[in-house]
Amino acid sequence: MSTELIKARQRLASIRTQLKQGKSMPAVQAVHDALILILKSSLMKSEKDEFAKLLGDAVAALNSDPGLRKIYPLVIQYSPGAEKELLDSIYELLQEMQNLVTEDAKKDLAELERRKMESLAQAQAKLDAQKYEEAKLLFDQLVAEFPHDTDLKADIADRFLKVGRYQDALGYLEDALRHDPNAIHLYNRIGIVLRKMQDFATAEKYYLKAQEIADNDEYLLFNVGRLYIDWKKWPEVEKAALRALKVNPGFAEAEKMLAFARKMMGK
Repeated sequence: MSTELIKARQRLASIRTQLKQGKSMPAVQAVHDALILILKSSLMKSEKDEFAKLLGDAVAALNSDPGLRKIYPLVIQYSPGAEKELLDSIYELLQEMQNLVTEDAKKDLAELERRKMESLAQAQAKLDAQKYEEAKLLFDQLVAEFPHDTDLKADIADRFLKVGRYQDALGYLEDALRHDPNAIHLYNRIGIVLRKMQDFATAEKYYLKAQEIADNDEYLLFNVGRLYIDWKKWPEVEKAALRALKVNPGFAEAEKMLAFARKMMGK
């Protein structure tokens, strides 16, 4: 017996065990894979007889499984020599099961999103009541549940930024940046927070790093100019405004920034 047919035999022999363990999809997949191997092989009569029996047993096991009956109420038909027809039925069953998994996954994602929004609302209520430590505790619990959600961390940072809790905002943004080091919007937000904290030198470092990744983002360049305005570095404001206008000549706010910088320099 060839290696391929040995694999087919092993797959069919595993069906009942998988069903007993509640692994209905792997069991159906095993029948599917075994059929593919059988159909592409040239079988001797003894091998045909053996696989006909194994397939009959596998189909009987599938038909008697209560979990599969709920998904696929039709009885799977098989008779020796009708392996191609059986393959079509098994493929149809697999499609039904995959569709069900997809629907379940959608429901799970919707439930996760609902819980996330509910937790955000509870934490925001604490922020609105100026109970900052309680709010942070709720936000931290949410981040622990969704540790790789950088948008969530940025959202939480924005909420702290709006109430003037700059150090808290900075912590969430730095955590987000560790998971997504090429996210320009995170560098931008960190620069804004540090500017509001009047930590101009550190803000500049973050902006310079962001420009290494994307040096043609007019809004990033504009925010660099805002930093230099607060820092009162007027020549740098002029440079930032000019670079923003080079990217977008119609950028009205950058034109105002340029005029303001030149006025402050006496030009």
